[in-house]
Amino acid sequence: MALLNGLLWRFLLVLVHVNRALVSWLRVWLRSWKDRLWERAMAALLLPVALTGFADHQKKLNHNPDANANPATGNHAAGRRSRWLSDGRSLEKLPVHIGLLVAEEEPSYTDIANLVVWCMAVGISYVSVYDNHGIFRKNNSRLLEEIVRQQQDLLGVDGSKHSVEFLSNGSDKHQHHVVSCRPTVKVLSPEDGKQSIVQAAQQLCRSVENKERSSKDISVSMLDILLRESKNIPDPELVLKFGPVDSTLGFLPWHIRLTEFISLPSHRNMSYEDLLGALQRYGACQQRLGQ
Repeated sequence: MALLNGLLWRFLLVLVHVNRALVSWLRVWLRSWKDRLWERAMAALLLPVALTGFADHQKKLNHNPDANANPATGNHAAGRRSRWLSDGRSLEKLPVHIGLLVAEEEPSYTDIANLVVWCMAVGISYVSVYDNHGIFRKNNSRLLEEIVRQQQDLLGVDGSKHSVEFLSNGSDKHQHHVVSCRPTVKVLSPEDGKQSIVQAAQQLCRSVENKERSSKDISVSMLDILLRESKNIPDPELVLKFGPVDSTLGFLPWHIRLTEFISLPSHRNMSYEDLLGALQRYGACQQRLGQ
């Protein structure tokens, strides 16, 4: 009997210890759960305030982008400008006027703007952008905005000290905007090709009809003068054609008799190295000019 009482007493002691352990664990768990619940409640209350402050900060940055300017970024842009200009000087020959002929269905304004800015950076003075659907002509303001944006991104803030002459339509109205090195960008469409030849021929015929000149005065050289006056830019020495179509698609037919054409798969995702490679190919080619 005494043995049974001893065992029962020990069993009760074990139950007491287990009970105490369970109570202690429950207290710790409840305290931890309340802390997590409190943290989540505070986070839910403070998150809108933090987002509001972030939005205000973004507005200030958008209002004054130079406030977030990083000197290291500026140095990087200056280094790129110097390298690209050095690349242009290292070429055996650099075109004065380059044409970008897009023979693809959906042109990318950002990729074309990158190409235009890189052409400026290596020292090319005239850049013509052409597609046979006239998309860039119809949306020349959008293209210009993208050129300005990419110029700032690629060349840095220092490029804003210069302006570009942007020729956007048949009357060659000039627009001055922020780009890096005073080049001329011209947006072309099929109207500047065969249609310009027709218009020049009509002008000659009207001058004969009005007795302003004789029919004997009409010659190829006279037509050539009229066509060059209407474009007011030198003939392109190089045209980069993007896309699978093996055709000039009406790109300035009167002005490309000595132009070198280089075909590339696409203008999309073109890198600076791709452009430099095309310029190196042009620099290495020999133009015999009919000899």
